[in-house]
Amino acid sequence: MNTTAHLIVGAAGFGRKQKAILLAALFGSLVPDLSLYLLAGVSLFVLNLAPNYVFGELYYSDAWQFIFGIDNSMVIWGVLFAGAIFFKNPIIVAFSGAGLLHLLTDFLLHHDDGRKQFWPLTDWVFESPVSYWDKGHNALLVAPIIAAVCVLAAFILLRRHESWPLRVFWLSLMSVELMMLYGLHVHF
Repeated sequence: MNTTAHLIVGAAGFGRKQKAILLAALFGSLVPDLSLYLLAGVSLFVLNLAPNYVFGELYYSDAWQFIFGIDNSMVIWGVLFAGAIFFKNPIIVAFSGAGLLHLLTDFLLHHDDGRKQFWPLTDWVFESPVSYWDKGHNALLVAPIIAAVCVLAAFILLRRHESWPLRVFWLSLMSVELMMLYGLHVHF
């Protein structure tokens, strides 16, 4: 899923009315993609490298995949989540739960661009038969499901949070996600 979808779903699943817990869920939803944004951002905008090189070569390089293996490890996130539950820390539960939810959806929705989901136990990468973006791997079938899940999650968030700034934020995220899905699968 796109990061916007992860933010909406993670906040609906693990965020609560309490500001700290909501922020923890949002941050946990973002962290598995953060290294990609940092690496690609520096490569594209600071080093001025071509997008085809960044996403066709560097993305699959051993160095980048090692970094992705750390922040996309279900083992690490799962241990953090279990520890947070054991120690009854709702902020870390929200953070690690949303991060783990991000990884579980990525596990199901990445074909040839998945990451080392069980690092450091193994470098094996599951190649899902389904991709959220690749039309050659059923993306056109998955896009409406992702859209429906995001709309449902946004509805939950709109009911949970009564402040207008938050409601505008949720609607904005949902709108961005729906526009990205449309642009990725319908328009192009």
